[in-house]
Amino acid sequence: MPKTAGVQERSQPLRRSMYYFFLLGFFAIFSTTISKNPVLPLFSLALGASDTIIGLIAAVSPLAGILFSFPVGVLSDHLGRKKVLVTSGIIFLTAPLLYLFIVDPLWLIPVRFFHGLATAILGPVISAVIAERFPANKGEMLGQYSSATLVGRTLAPLAGGIIISFFVFYPGLIPYRIVYAIAALAAVPVLVLTLIYREDHPGPISFLPFSVFRESFVTFFTSRKLRGTAFADMATYFAFGAFETFLPVFLLSRGIGAYQTGIIFAVQVLIIAVTKPFFGRIADRVDKRVQIGAGLLILGSSVAMLPLASSFEGFLLVSSILGLGMSLSTVATSAYVADIAKKEQMGASMGALSSIMDIGHSSGPLVTGIIITSFGYSSGFFASFVIAVAVCGVFALSVRERAA
Repeated sequence: MPKTAGVQERSQPLRRSMYYFFLLGFFAIFSTTISKNPVLPLFSLALGASDTIIGLIAAVSPLAGILFSFPVGVLSDHLGRKKVLVTSGIIFLTAPLLYLFIVDPLWLIPVRFFHGLATAILGPVISAVIAERFPANKGEMLGQYSSATLVGRTLAPLAGGIIISFFVFYPGLIPYRIVYAIAALAAVPVLVLTLIYREDHPGPISFLPFSVFRESFVTFFTSRKLRGTAFADMATYFAFGAFETFLPVFLLSRGIGAYQTGIIFAVQVLIIAVTKPFFGRIADRVDKRVQIGAGLLILGSSVAMLPLASSFEGFLLVSSILGLGMSLSTVATSAYVADIAKKEQMGASMGALSSIMDIGHSSGPLVTGIIITSFGYSSGFFASFVIAVAVCGVFALSVRERAA
């Protein structure tokens, strides 16, 4: 048999695996995003929720990621990836159905937390699986998977808005319940795909003692390289969380309407989706540490530059540069963690990275909001730049190779 034919035969299963992950990521993120944007605040308001309750409802889903991504990663290391993936598939399917029975807005709080468990499980476990399945080009594959999820994240709000608008004349809560029914239908392929996932080395079903979780936690946070990379990811999402939360309000104060704001965000998402596979391919060939630091500095600088823009074109340019920095950094952090983490703790390391990222994503709007209230938008956005520079320095010191 010719050598090229053998290579092609070996590449076929890998190519099928790649398509499998893309479909899983697309449907999973489409289902969760259409359940949130734009239907969730509108549904909450229709149920009689106050602004405070709406904010609390929105906050509990990321909390699930902060609390559970790390322990779920540990479980996947010891019990096998498929068991936890099937668990996430079940949550993806059942959570949207729970919205159909809600008549009190307070019940949205536990339902959103339960729904948040789905992505808290899927994210780190899939990252670990891809890193293990594609060791030679994991950066590229992680980038392509992320792009597939971004497609779902982009299409979901459009679909949700169209559905609500189409059924707007139906009485009561019917338009919102139809959206959640669609979310459940979109989750059916997720459950099916997790059920048919083939695991190379399935783990036993057994009880894990607390010492296993403690050992994985200590291993991650006593590694200066893993810890520094997690902080870089946290600073990245801190800045991004501040950007996506306060840019619409800031643009409104500059006379830029919702339509143009939507274009700015859409272009940014498109840039991230298109460039992530390319930057992932670069991460497989260059020093990932340089790429992470460069992306973080570009992102932080872009947020600080927002008050300097004065036109729609200017904001579009700054947002596009921010998207490039986001893409450059985040695709390299997961790949670098996969390089330096212990093989038997890959899931735990990805889970810890995801939890710390969620802390940054949640704290960014909170801290920035406090600064903006006290000192204005320029100071609020500049804070992200200061944190990015400081964390970049910490990251550089953490990941440098020490002399023997």
